[in-house]
Amino acid sequence: MAKVNINFAAIQDGVKAQFVGLNPNDPPSWPAFPRYLLCVFVTVAVVVALWFVWLSTSDEELKAEQAKELVLREDFKKKLALAANLDGLKKQREQVQQYVTQLEKQLPSKAEMDALLSDINQAGLGRSLQFELFRPGQVSVKDYYAELPIAIKVTGRYHDIGAFAADIANLSRIVTLNNIAISPLKDGTMSMDSTAKTFRYLDPEEISSQQKTAPAAKGPNK
Repeated sequence: MAKVNINFAAIQDGVKAQFVGLNPNDPPSWPAFPRYLLCVFVTVAVVVALWFVWLSTSDEELKAEQAKELVLREDFKKKLALAANLDGLKKQREQVQQYVTQLEKQLPSKAEMDALLSDINQAGLGRSLQFELFRPGQVSVKDYYAELPIAIKVTGRYHDIGAFAADIANLSRIVTLNNIAISPLKDGTMSMDSTAKTFRYLDPEEISSQQKTAPAAKGPNK
């Protein structure tokens, strides 16, 4: 078998010769080896650049997902705590509903208002007070109840006026005394000016009317 002799020096000289006198502005005119080498270099450079761009984008997405994970974990902890206290919250809700029901029972209906006004009047007469003024005002209708102010002026002894105020507070229905002004009279008695406020349920017709007029009242502000 014939022995093949490879002249590496000649090959090296030939490769070097291909890089001599290259025109950087005209790569297509270069010899084959420099041309292919340039193509490989450009390809590698583009791949590396794209790789770093992809890594940068992936890193931003990773950080965003990690931030979402923290938010979701906190949300999960809150919901888990609520779920663990669900029975307790239900009991609290029932207690609140019972309390609201008790308060609602202290509100008279429209038909019971006359009886309540009579109770207020009788509370004053029962303490030997003289009514100088007892004038119901204009009813103010709210979302779920109506408010009736009553201008009151009574005269009598100081302790009787105090007892009258206590009797008003102990009525089965809610009545409050507001803007109280007490002044002495010449005969040793006292005069009390006040505005009593009582509250009542709205009738179904009034509630329906309130619900219809509420959106219309809010409309221009949108």
